[in-house]
Order: sequence, then structure tokens, then C-alpha cells
Amino acid sequence: MGLTAIKETIVAMDLDRVNRELAGRSPQDVVRWALGLGMRPFMSTSFGPNSAALLHMVSEIDRSVPVVWVDTGYNLRDTYIVAEKLMTTLPLNMQIYTPRMTAERWNKVYGGVPLDDPELHAQFTRAIKLEPFERALAELRPELWLSGIRRGDTEFRSTLDIVSWDARGLLRVAPIFDWSDEALAAYVDSHGLPSCKHYSDPTKPLDNSECGINTGL
Repeated sequence: MGLTAIKETIVAMDLDRVNRELAGRSPQDVVRWALGLGMRPFMSTSFGPNSAALLHMVSEIDRSVPVVWVDTGYNLRDTYIVAEKLMTTLPLNMQIYTPRMTAERWNKVYGGVPLDDPELHAQFTRAIKLEPFERALAELRPELWLSGIRRGDTEFRSTLDIVSWDARGLLRVAPIFDWSDEALAAYVDSHGLPSCKHYSDPTKPLDNSECGINTGL
């Protein structure tokens, strides 16, 4: 089924109605629904706190789904340790992308993360986060994005729903969109999954800010 035909099918289904029907369903049911559409899927991860939950769910349903991780080089040690554990213990189809501008080279040229210079910080974000992500999309050519975003994460994400079109034309499906921190932590604990306790993303100066991956900037 071509992407145009799939889009027409989704539009005909009425996205509002789709979201109403998926509301209250388990994340696993949402994943199965999404994968049943016949679109080329991919999943993204940051290996941040409780990221293991959705990784575990998707890998149990279809381990062939490509999992894109943009390793910026700025992750904390805790994140790298958890990432290695999850990549070792879960059957993940990992697709790891690193920026052409390495963290070491950026730091040598620009003196570190430019938190006090908005224009340079935007350049930093594009170089270490958006460029490799866009390269992943160009190479994988996905049509459907399984995303770990949740409703209360940011102001922008609160405008979305379980299923939405992203600015690039990808059908974005967020299986854990309405899950609370407590529900995520409980899932991770019940399945004995690791979760990093210390996490930092220098492309997001504030906890509720966007780096551009989800907004399509």
C-alpha cells in the first residue's frame, strides 16, 4: 500500500475518531494497531528515564522495527550504561546515528554547549541532534513513527494526541501518550528493566523545551 493511499485511508477514518477509539487502550494494543496499518515503521529512543518501557513493548510485538538512537556524544555515563544494558538484553533492531560534528570537535571549536547564545545554541542543536536524525529518516524512509512522547511533556506535545501527523508527513503514534510517570516506572520495575537516574540533553536547556525533532524544525 502506497503512502498516499495509506494517508487517504487514515483521513477517511477520521483522526479524531481514531484517537477516541484508541483512548484507554493499552500501549501494546496501540502498537499492534499501528503496525497493522502496513506502513514502514521506525521507533526513536533517547535511552532517557523509563525509555525501556516502550522499547520492551515494541520488541515483544515486532523486533524487526528499526530503533533510531541519535548518540550526540553528550550523554551522561548513566545513560550510556543503561543503553548498553538494554541493547544487550532486548532484541532491538538498533540504528545508531552520530553527528558529523562530533562533541569533541564542537567543544574545541566553540568552547562547549552555548546555553547563553540562542542563535549558536540553535546551530548546536541542528549539528548534533537534528542532522543525524534527518539522515536516519533519509536512509530508512519510514512512514510511521512509534514515539515515546507523552501529553504533559511540553506545551507543544500537549496539543497532540495518540495519533497525529508530524510536520514531515510521518504518521506519529505515541502508545504511552497518556501514561503517568508512576505507570511508566511501575512497568519498568515489574519487568526488571534498567532506567537511568541521571539524564541530560544539552539541546533542551529547559525540561519542557523541544529540540526540534518532534516539531519538525
